[in-house]
Amino acid sequence: MLIDIHSHTWPRSHDSVLNPDDLIVRAKAAGLDAIVFTEHDTVWDYKAIEELRAKHNFLVLAGVEISTDDGHILAFGIDKYVFGMHRSRELAAYVEKVNGALIAAHPYRRQMPWFSRNDDEYRAALEKAARNPAYQYVQGLEEMNGRGSDKENEFSQRLCEMMHLPGTGGTDSHAISDIGKCATYFEREIRDERELIEELRAGRFYAVDLRTGKPIAVRDARRERMRE
Repeated sequence: MLIDIHSHTWPRSHDSVLNPDDLIVRAKAAGLDAIVFTEHDTVWDYKAIEELRAKHNFLVLAGVEISTDDGHILAFGIDKYVFGMHRSRELAAYVEKVNGALIAAHPYRRQMPWFSRNDDEYRAALEKAARNPAYQYVQGLEEMNGRGSDKENEFSQRLCEMMHLPGTGGTDSHAISDIGKCATYFEREIRDERELIEELRAGRFYAVDLRTGKPIAVRDARRERMRE
């Protein structure tokens, strides 16, 4: 299944201009099998998600993008924002209690050496990023962000390889032009939020560039290591 697990709608995400209905229609047209709304520090009401799912006959799920001191983290399985979640350790503890899942969003931000052409500096930046305290709690990293540049996404891909973590793809949609660029391919069918979480925790997924139709930096050996 192809699922965009990172998207934003207005007004729940103040920086988005996307209407939820319009985003769903365009996601279907882009060939996706499902979409996940991950608003900034705001959790969707389950009833509202069910209504959208029925209205469009399309799988719509909800997560949330939490702003932590260690960067933005996509959280799945929580039904409310709790004070203290801005600390990644407390967010992880809460998510673990509800048997949820965490994915580090756009891990290149504030970490990659933007103007460096020096291999040693680039390697040092990767090693520094790998020491991010939040990453010990996540099930994967966002390997491809639809709003990220090629260089930024390459940094994320190399970080996945360094940390032996699986990578996801998410458009991080805030506008129409963002929709349909990339997604996460799941090896098993997903019918609800719990099954999404199970697949994230199991690592049975990889990022796909929908503009080319090809997996992003997926190597058989790497995937086998992650499954051991």
